[in-house]
Amino acid sequence: MTQGSGNGSWWRRASCRTDAWQAARADWKSDMERFKADQRTARETGAPVENPGPPPTGFSLLPWLLLGMGAFSNVFQAGTPQPWLGALGLLAFNSLYIYVVFRAFVKEKREARSTRVALVLMGVVTCALAIGYGGNWLYFFPLLGLATGAVTRGPWLGRTGLCLTALAVAVSAVQDGWDAVNIGYGTFLSTMVTAAILSLSEAVRELRAAREELARRAVEKERLRFSRDLHDLLGHTLSVIVVKSEAARRLALRDMDAALAQITDIESVGRQALTEIREAVTGYREGSLSTELDRARSALEAASIEPVVRHSGPPLTADTETLLSWVVREAVTNAVRHSGASRCEIAVEGTAERVRLRVVDDGRGPVGAVGAVSAVGGVGAVSGVGAMGSAGTGLKGLSERLAAAGGRLEAGPGPRGGFVVTAELPVEVLEREVARVG
Repeated sequence: MTQGSGNGSWWRRASCRTDAWQAARADWKSDMERFKADQRTARETGAPVENPGPPPTGFSLLPWLLLGMGAFSNVFQAGTPQPWLGALGLLAFNSLYIYVVFRAFVKEKREARSTRVALVLMGVVTCALAIGYGGNWLYFFPLLGLATGAVTRGPWLGRTGLCLTALAVAVSAVQDGWDAVNIGYGTFLSTMVTAAILSLSEAVRELRAAREELARRAVEKERLRFSRDLHDLLGHTLSVIVVKSEAARRLALRDMDAALAQITDIESVGRQALTEIREAVTGYREGSLSTELDRARSALEAASIEPVVRHSGPPLTADTETLLSWVVREAVTNAVRHSGASRCEIAVEGTAERVRLRVVDDGRGPVGAVGAVSAVGGVGAVSGVGAMGSAGTGLKGLSERLAAAGGRLEAGPGPRGGFVVTAELPVEVLEREVARVG
C-alpha cells in the first residue's frame, strides 16, 4: 500500500514537471513569434524595436548538448570499454545539465543549494567520464563551463572560471597531453562568455523595466497634477459663478444695472476659466497673485462678505506667486461656500527669506470640520478633516504642493472662531529651484 502510494506520488511529480516543461516551451515559442513579428514590423516601418526579445530560458542552452554527440556515438562502438557505464554517465550528465540550465534563469532557483549541488555532481560525472574514456568525452568540460557560467554570477565568477579551467586542463592532460590546453581554453571561454552574455541581458531587461516604471510614475504624476488643477480651477470658478448668479437674481428686481454688472462678471469669470483650463491641460499656467487677490475680493463681495486685503513685501518669483494663488483661491472658495462669514482678511507678508499668506474669516468654518490640514518640511498630512468637502480635497493637495517646495500649510479653526489658513514658503529655495530648472 505504501509502496504503491509512493510510486503514485512519484508519477504525479514527474507528470507535473512534464506539464511545466511543456507550458514553459509554449510560452517561449509564443514570445519568439511575437518578437519576430515586432522585428518584421520594425523593418517595414523603419522604427526601432523596443522589445529586446523574449527573456532567455533553458531552451536557448539545450542545443549545446550536441557537443556530446561524439561521446554518444562512442557508446555504440565495439571498442568502447563498458559502454553501459558510459551510457549511464551520459544520461546522468545530460539530466543534470538540463536541470541546472533551466534553473539558471530564475534568481531564487539559481542561488538555491540544490542547484549548486547539481552543478558539483555535474563536475564529478564530467571528471569520471573524462578520465575513464577521454577523446570526445573531454568536450563535456566546456558544457560544464557553460552551465557554471549560467549559474555563477558576481565576484565569484572569475575564481570559479579559473578553478574549473585548471581542473579541465589537469584531467584532460591525463588523456591527451598538450591537447588539454584546447579543452581548458574552451572551458574558460564558455564559462566567462555565457556569464557575460546572460548578465548583460539581465541588466538590459532590468534597465528597461526601470525605464517603464519611471514612465509610469511620470504619467501618474501628470494625472495627479491635472486632477488637482482641474479641481482647484472648477471648484473656485463654479463657486464664484453660483454666488454671482444668486446676487444677480436678488438685484434684478430692484437694481438692474447692478444685476447686469454681476452678469458681466460671470461672463468674464467663465471666459477666464476656459483659458485657465486650456493652460492647465498643457501644463504651462502660472498664477498671478495680484490677479487672484482681485478675483477673491470680487467673489467675497458678491457673497456679501467684507474683504480686507493687505499685500506687502518684495516682489515674488513666478513659482511663489503660483503656489500662493492656489492657496488664496482654495481658501476663498471655502469661505464663500461654507463659512457663513461676514468678514474675510487676506494678508500677504514677504521678506527676503520667506513669504507668509494668511486667510482668516469670522464664520463657522467648513461644515463638519473637526480638525486641520497641515504640511511641514516636505511631509503632508491630513488629520480629522471629516466632511470638509473641498477643504478636505483641495487643502490636502495644496499641503502636498507646498511641502514639496519646502514650505508648509496649516488650516483649521481660529482661536477666536472662524477658520484660518496659513501658508509659508522659503523664497530662496524656490528661487534656487527656478534657477536650476532654467
